[in-house]
Amino acid sequence: MSSETSNTAPSTRPPFTSGWLAIPSPLARLFKKFPLLTYPPNELPTRSASTRDVATLYVFISDQYALKGLPSFNPSCLKWQTFLKLAGVEFQVAPSNNHASPTGALPFLIPPSNTSNPSAHIPIPSNKLEKYAAEKGTSEIPDVSNLKLEAYESLLDYRIRNAWLYSLYLSRPNSALLSQLYVEPISTSQPIRATILYQLRHAAEAEILKSTGTHVVNSRALYRGAREAFEALSTVLGEEEWFFGVPEPTLFDAAVFAYTYLLLDDRFTWEDPRLREIVKEFPILIEHRNRILHRCWGIQKAKKHSNLQRPMA
Repeated sequence: MSSETSNTAPSTRPPFTSGWLAIPSPLARLFKKFPLLTYPPNELPTRSASTRDVATLYVFISDQYALKGLPSFNPSCLKWQTFLKLAGVEFQVAPSNNHASPTGALPFLIPPSNTSNPSAHIPIPSNKLEKYAAEKGTSEIPDVSNLKLEAYESLLDYRIRNAWLYSLYLSRPNSALLSQLYVEPISTSQPIRATILYQLRHAAEAEILKSTGTHVVNSRALYRGAREAFEALSTVLGEEEWFFGVPEPTLFDAAVFAYTYLLLDDRFTWEDPRLREIVKEFPILIEHRNRILHRCWGIQKAKKHSNLQRPMA
C-alpha cells in the first residue's frame, strides 16, 4: 500500500531542447560530451524465479524467514501463502514489495520454469491464485455457498481489516513495528523514512475513511467493530474444525488465519495491544489458528520467536 505525492511545477523553466525526449540544455551539452551507452539487458540471475523448478510466491517477508518458508507478516500475502499450502501446491516464497509487482500489489506468483509453454511464465496475480491452486494443487478444496461467504467475508474485508490498518499504521504506539516492517528496509535516510511513513499512514487513513464512509477515524468504533466481527466468526465456527462445517479448510479459513496468526505472533511487538487482546477473547479462533499452523507449517502450537528480523535486506 502506498500513496503518491503530487509535484507542483515551478513557475519558471530552463530552456528545453526539441524532440520527444526533451532535457535541459546543460544536460544536453553534458550528454554530447559524454554520450550515454546503453548496455544489453542482464541475464536473469540463477536465483531468479524463472530459473526454478518450483513456483515462487512473492510476498512481504524477510530474507531469513523466506529461506525457512515461514509465514509472511502481511495479511493479504499470508492468506494466499496459507491457501496454496492447504491446496497442496508446491511453491517457495521470496521477498518482494509492491513496486516490484507487475500489478502493483503483493502477492503474485511465478510458475515453475520446467515447461516449454512460454505463457506458463507469466506472473499470476492474487485474484487468479485460486484457479491456479485448483489446477496445480494436490488437495481438493471444498465448495462453500456464496451466500454464506459474502456475509462473513465482509467482516474480514471491512471491520477486521480497518481495525488492522488503524492498529498497525495509525496507532502511534505501534510506530516502531510499522517502521520495522515497511519503512526501515527501504532506506537508511531519515528524510526518506519520514516521507514513506507519512505516505503509508495517509494511504491507510484514506482507506479507512473510504470504507467507513466517515470524515474522521474513530478508533473506538473500529475496535468495537473488530470485536463484533471476531465474535461472529467464533460463533459461526462453533465446535467445527473448519468454517461452515466443511471437511477441509478453505480460502476463508486461510483468510481468518492470516489475521489471527499475525495478531498473536510473538515476532510482533504490539505496544498498542488492543486488537491483539480482542482476539485472545475467543479461544475457538485461537484453536483454529493453531490447527492451520500445525497443518501448514508443522507447528503444534505457537512458538516464541526471537527478535523480528528485518523484512527485506
